[in-house]
Amino acid sequence: MEDIAGKTFDVVVVGSGPAGLTAALYAARADLKPLVFEGPEPGGQLMQTTDVENYPGYPEGVLGPKMMQDFREQAERFGADCRYGMVTDIDFGSRPYKLTIDEENELFAKAIIVSTGASAKWLGLESEQRMRGKGVSACATCDGAFFRDQHVVVVGGGDTAMEEATFLTKFASKVTVLHRRQELRASKALQTRAFNDEKIEFLWDTELQEVLGEQVVDGVKVINNETGDVTTLEDVTGVFIAIGHKPNTDLFKEVLTTDEVGYIVTKGKSTETDLEGIFACGDAMDPTYRQAVTAAGTGCRAALDAERFLAEEEVKKAVAAE
Repeated sequence: MEDIAGKTFDVVVVGSGPAGLTAALYAARADLKPLVFEGPEPGGQLMQTTDVENYPGYPEGVLGPKMMQDFREQAERFGADCRYGMVTDIDFGSRPYKLTIDEENELFAKAIIVSTGASAKWLGLESEQRMRGKGVSACATCDGAFFRDQHVVVVGGGDTAMEEATFLTKFASKVTVLHRRQELRASKALQTRAFNDEKIEFLWDTELQEVLGEQVVDGVKVINNETGDVTTLEDVTGVFIAIGHKPNTDLFKEVLTTDEVGYIVTKGKSTETDLEGIFACGDAMDPTYRQAVTAAGTGCRAALDAERFLAEEEVKKAVAAE
């Protein structure tokens, strides 16, 4: 593999989920020879997903890891250089930006596309992690249709939990919300909608203790944190953890504008950030949709924005040289 230390690249893509690999594809087809660092989770959250049935072009559905492999191979076909490695530091003081990879190798980028994604927050239970993709999910939009006419539980009490619970009533026969407190944190409008839905019931002062099953969810154990009573819900086949997401943007928080949670704020309808030549796409800047198809769309936009930015720079240099 080519030694890249000390070299300058037109475009470096930081992250390799649907957004990053789509950005790499578009940048490669524009002959920008993008360099992609795949980060700690190559392929992003879809690597933890089994069947993906809502991405266009896969009429029979596709496994999440297979789809990310397809994305990667297509980007590489046009010249993207995808590498394992993590960008651990960036010198934002001057351009081209100096990037440090895995705390040792340094290289330079005229433009950076940030596609570091976001990670779902989890409870930290061993059984929760073991059953991820086997009936435990953090995305009702992604996986809700697999639980038609079944009993599922949603863990959480904020806006995300109420949105997930209400969405799941389109498919599930019953949705039980587990909340560790006596009151929800969700907006009043979302609370009212959930309370008025006959398919949704609430277990207050209740926490998930264990997900039962091996290959599929076969019930859950819950504990009342006031009484200590443990109950088994034997007919539950799906568990949705809805306690929020954390964007993977710590590296950029001190220099780019982010919202209160940490999502990067971009300018208008573009993917431009506060610093010229740095663009953000995917779940790193999207707190609302968080879907593979929307992430891919923003990856396309980021590559096009970067291409235009670099082309305009070349024009400016040519004019200045005259």
